[in-house]
Amino acid sequence: MKLHVINTGFFKLDGGAMFGVVPKVLWSKTNPSDENNLCTWAMRCLLVESGNRLILIDNGIGEKQDAKFFSHYYLHGEDTLEKSLQQKGFSFSDISDNFLTHLHFDHCGGGVRYKGKMSTQLEMTFRNAQYWTNEEHWIWATQPNPREKASFLKENMLPMQESGQLSFLDLKEKKLMDGFEFFTVDGHTDKQMIPKISYKGHTLVFAADLLPSIGHIPLPYVMGYDTRPLITMEEKKRFLEEAAKKQYIVFLEHDSKNECCTLKMTEKGVRLDKTFSLNELG
Repeated sequence: MKLHVINTGFFKLDGGAMFGVVPKVLWSKTNPSDENNLCTWAMRCLLVESGNRLILIDNGIGEKQDAKFFSHYYLHGEDTLEKSLQQKGFSFSDISDNFLTHLHFDHCGGGVRYKGKMSTQLEMTFRNAQYWTNEEHWIWATQPNPREKASFLKENMLPMQESGQLSFLDLKEKKLMDGFEFFTVDGHTDKQMIPKISYKGHTLVFAADLLPSIGHIPLPYVMGYDTRPLITMEEKKRFLEEAAKKQYIVFLEHDSKNECCTLKMTEKGVRLDKTFSLNELG
């Protein structure tokens, strides 16, 4: 198995929204904001190369939304999904599986695109891939509550079903293949899937929105976007303690500076141990 970091660019979100009730004087130590109180966040995906399968975890925000939509999120940086895949020697058609942690637009928007230069007809970005979610989250996303409705965009989701490329994972088995398992969490959104990958003697966890950045390690540092923040805290506590005890490699999807980290137990609870890039694992 080989793992490749796939960078799809950066965007900005309000710092207060990203840290909930935590005061700016505290969260700004790890995530400084600009004059508009916006912090920069990555949309970092992971490509798993295993046998004849090429599995992409999440796919970024995509390019098909209008200028007004993108003006809210200040997309920037040189990286794109297509460019990053090409740098690793792959193309869209090589992807066999697209594992979607959840269906918020910054995690799944890149999976559907406009056909050619026409801005009226949509097509699947990965024409040879199965797109993986789970049935409970699919229902949650396609029949959204008012709080999350702006994050679940029909144009990102329905083409997966219409194309016949949508598949549901079994929440009892919680496994995509040997060496690629996952667990679910419900605090951020219902049945978000968090991959656990066996890699070079380590367990690597793709943290998605359970732990967006190293700035979110302290338990009260919970996003205002989370639908059930108290449940997030319980889920995060269990995960952080297990990750520290078992020395998991935590892969950070949204941290603008750090790809991976490890955690350690301290008198104040679980805290950051080390940060490093994925390729430092050898």
